[in-house]
Amino acid sequence: MSFDKAVLALADGTIFLGKSIGYHGETNGEIVFNTSMTGYQEILTDPSYASQIVTLTYPHIGNTGINSQDVESNKVWTSGLVIKNLPIYASNWRKENNLTEYLISNKTVAISDIDTRKLTSIIRNRGAQSAAIMAGKNVSEENTISLAKKFSGLSGLDLAKEVTTEKSYKWEEGEWRKKESKKKFKVVALDFGIKKNILRILCQKGCEVTVLPAKTTYQEINKFDPDGVFLSNGPGDPEPCQYAIKTIKELIEKSIPIFGICLGHQLLSIALGGKTEKMKFGHHGANHPVKDLKTNEVYITSQNHGFTVKENSLPKDVVVTHRSLFDGTIQGITHTKLPFFSFQGHPEASPGPHDINSLFDMFLENMKQANA
Repeated sequence: MSFDKAVLALADGTIFLGKSIGYHGETNGEIVFNTSMTGYQEILTDPSYASQIVTLTYPHIGNTGINSQDVESNKVWTSGLVIKNLPIYASNWRKENNLTEYLISNKTVAISDIDTRKLTSIIRNRGAQSAAIMAGKNVSEENTISLAKKFSGLSGLDLAKEVTTEKSYKWEEGEWRKKESKKKFKVVALDFGIKKNILRILCQKGCEVTVLPAKTTYQEINKFDPDGVFLSNGPGDPEPCQYAIKTIKELIEKSIPIFGICLGHQLLSIALGGKTEKMKFGHHGANHPVKDLKTNEVYITSQNHGFTVKENSLPKDVVVTHRSLFDGTIQGITHTKLPFFSFQGHPEASPGPHDINSLFDMFLENMKQANA
């Protein structure tokens, strides 16, 4: 297979020349690196990566091809893909397609055969920055740099409203079944960019799940009479999502059990009185150590975020429960008196370890106690 040229440019003028392994065209966004060794398909379809060009640090990407089961949404959300090597052959018993064909069919621009170690080092030292990829027969380094500079960055950008579902729906895949008859918990999941595996786990844990758009009001949520509310992951800056923060504040006033992850964690923190800030290059990977401050246990977790809760911004009745062992940033919070808690990483993994999956059980326990 022959490949056309591709150019990756950073906004600071750094250029990488490589091969086009996806759609011929151009794209820009914030460039980040992800250290996961597996799960490229889940990463591509994670809505949390909207407006980001993802660099995968593992050198061989595409080995197992593509299948229709390992998707976290119904489309590719990443703005672009950067890898070191694309294998000549893809082999797996579930393979239905190869990576290049998948990228082309989803109109995703991608580049290979560049020094991803050098690129990752640049991002770590200088921080995440705007970038662009041009791919095809006629590409220009100068035009690619210009395109990179046109992306203004993620700060101040509300992307949750761009990736959310347009209408409500019930989720039943992975539905829970048990021999004895037992009431299920009714959970409303606010979709800020939700992943399918989150919904599967909630169903498997015994929840009747209804997914609602990001801009759903408290009054609309209340019509479902939920036992608990789940705040999903998602892309962009949490602070512009004032519609969601307003709704969460109203849920807090009613003491409805709340569990948030990723963007949902940040939104809950803001609603409780905290503040967030942009990180230098964020956390993106499936090998991040996180310490439980109560038990001193260390979990290996899946992470994908570029913003964090400010350490000294939380009120006295909100305590930090988990902390990153990479940089000490806040990974989890809980209210000391009311049933609200959240986690910055991805307890549902996909891809990644399932070490901290027990947080879903904590959510169930809070709903059980609230219904007692």
